Order: sequence, then C-alpha cells, then structure tokens
Amino acid sequence: MPLKGLAKDSALAAFVALILAIPLVGLNTVERDGRIVVETRFSWVAIAVVAVFVGRLLLGLVPRRQKQATDKRPLAALLDKHARALGWCSLAGLVIWPFLPFSSTYLVDLASNILTYILLGWGLNIVVGLAGLLNLGYAGFYAVGAYTFGIAAQSFGLGFWEALPLAGLLAAAVGILLGFPVLRLRGDYLAIVTLGFGEIIRIILINWSSVTGGPNGINDIPRPTFFGLPLTARAAGGGETFAQFFGLSYSPQHRIVFLYFVVLGLALATNVITLRLRRLPIGRAWEALREDEIACRALGINPTSVKLSAFAIGALFAGFAGAFFATRQNFISPESFGFQESATVLAIVVLGGMGSQLGIVLAAVVLVTLPEFGRDFAQFRMLLFGAAMVAIMVWRPRGLLSLRAPSIRLAPSSERR
Repeated sequence: MPLKGLAKDSALAAFVALILAIPLVGLNTVERDGRIVVETRFSWVAIAVVAVFVGRLLLGLVPRRQKQATDKRPLAALLDKHARALGWCSLAGLVIWPFLPFSSTYLVDLASNILTYILLGWGLNIVVGLAGLLNLGYAGFYAVGAYTFGIAAQSFGLGFWEALPLAGLLAAAVGILLGFPVLRLRGDYLAIVTLGFGEIIRIILINWSSVTGGPNGINDIPRPTFFGLPLTARAAGGGETFAQFFGLSYSPQHRIVFLYFVVLGLALATNVITLRLRRLPIGRAWEALREDEIACRALGINPTSVKLSAFAIGALFAGFAGAFFATRQNFISPESFGFQESATVLAIVVLGGMGSQLGIVLAAVVLVTLPEFGRDFAQFRMLLFGAAMVAIMVWRPRGLLSLRAPSIRLAPSSERR
C-alpha cells in the first residue's frame, strides 16, 4: 500500500479510536461531598489514539511475503522437531519458577491459577477438541469434584490425597450419566442440554442446604499435607510440621509453593495421559467421531462407547481440578461454578486451537493473566477481555496454535512395501 494511503487509513483508525475512547476511558464519574462529579482523563484518550495510529501504520509497513516453496519449515514441523527439547526446557522453567528472585507469592499463586485452567482446558479438550462434542456445562463436573472433596472432608474426615481419586471418579460417573441422555444429540442441541446440566448442578448445590451448605457453601476445607506433615505454623495434636521436620522457619509461602507443585503434578499427569490416549485406538476413535459419525458406524466403531468414554475421561480431569480448587481456596460456594466458568474454559480450548495441547496452554496464560493486568482499569476489565477475544478470532480464527501433531504417522511408501 502507498505511504499516502497508509497514512489516511491510520488517521481514520485513530479518529475512530478517538470517538470510542472519549466515552469509554476519557470520562470517569466519582462521588465527592455527596455529589457525582465527572472527571476528564484526556491523557488516556491521547495514549489510545496514538497507539492505534502507530499500530496501524506499523502493521501496514510490515511486508507480507507470499508463500513460496523455499519457505522455512512450517510451525508444526518445527514444533515436532524440537518438541522434546521444548518440553524439557518448559518443565525446568516451571520447576524453578517459585525460586526465582523476582517470583513473589502473588506470581506463584497466579501460576497455580493458570495451571488449574490448563488442567480444565486439557480435560475439556478431550470432549470438544478430540471427540467434537460441544459441552457448555463443564463447570458442573468441576463443581462435583470440589463438593465431593468438601463433603468428604467435613462429614468423613478425609484428607486431600484420600479424596482426590474419589472426586475424580464421582465426576466421571456423573459424566457417564450425562452422556446417556445425549447420545442422539449433536451440535446446538447437545450444547443446550449440557448448558442445562450445568445449571441443574448449580441449582442443586444452592437448594440442597443440608448437604452442600446452600448459598453459604462449605468452609474450612483442609489443606493437603506433605506425606502427613501439615504446612502450618503448628500441627494439631502436638505433631510435627513441615517446617519443623526440615528445620526451617515457618513461612506462609511454603503452603503456596506446595500447592503450586501439586497442581503442576496434576497438570503434567493429565498431559501425559491425554497424549497417550490419543495414540491408542480410543483416541483415534474420538477423532474419527469428530470428523464423521456415520463413517464411524460403517467402520464398526460404537459411537455410544466412544462418546461415553470422552465424557467420562473429560469429567475425571475436571473432578481433579475441582478438588484442587477446593483445597486451594479453603472455601467453595455455588457462585464459583456458574456458566462463566464453563464459558472461560471453552474459550481457552477454542482460542488455543481445538485439539492442540500447547495452544491451550498459551490461551490459558492469555485469558487468565489479561484480567490481572486490567486491575487498574477495574471498570473496563471485561471490555479488555472481550476485545482481546475478538482480536484473536479476527487474526487467528482457528486458534492461537491450530496446528498439532498427528495422532499416527504412516511410514514412507518405500518402507511399507
């Protein structure tokens, strides 16, 4: 594009940004002496206009190369070639993250939150990304896992490690129960039923007060222990604590770092299991079902068992995430498992690239950290969140990383003879 035309387009984009920025960020209402006063923040407007103008100008100046046969290897091939090295480097970075000089308690806790959503995203990816079954009620399984641990701890005195498999198995059982009524449904109809399922779970949690605590939720959920050593200042009954056993001075950061490694272990186990399942016949059946259910029936694949297995395994990982959420927060209530949670996890799967494990990681980092950066713009946080989602879908309609490694590779034709 000629420079003159590019300048006109940039000026037009800046003018549109000016019109939008004045009511959105340029004016702010505050209460002073019992009166509502409107403050002007034209510096914010100027920053927004300049950013849009410069960004549009730079975007137009970037040369767009045409795809040629001599181009470098595509992204999928590069990731596949260096997958092992990239994986080990990422694992090393995650392990040393809490011990870096700039890593504060807040950053470690934020990383735990990101890993929780990664765990949920990988679980939903089995249902949506691999099996192609749209699920808008995934937070229901998340809630089942959390409340299973909360009720087991309050009523039966079970600890986190004892209740963790129970939470996952009960969530998987609920996933199978949901799968049976929706075996004949596809597309929008399946989405409506799963949306209703999530709301049913939330209403049950609110109204079954004798078991779930109703709107007040469940308090004092126990924290996980390190091989029976509590990460507290003093142990109940005069026992030994984690700090006393290792000769350390007690610090509340010990518990936060330990919770970080717990969810990191759960996420890594989920990733390994998912990648392994994709290479097994059940994983190939999921992807075949996603592409064409009629062809699956013709090949002798039972769609009923395939769908139920996808719902069950996806719900299993949601149950694990729910149990961890309960022990991390020390409190759960129905408000934590509304439709917004299901929408957030689904957005992570779609924006990351359905079926892409690495893409879900990138999307979770973006969608979880973006609201944190917007804390200074509290009234505009959802606006920034929505704008970022629109931008991603415009520039990367198939997700941040739509390319993924194939489930199975065929040997070269010369080797198959």
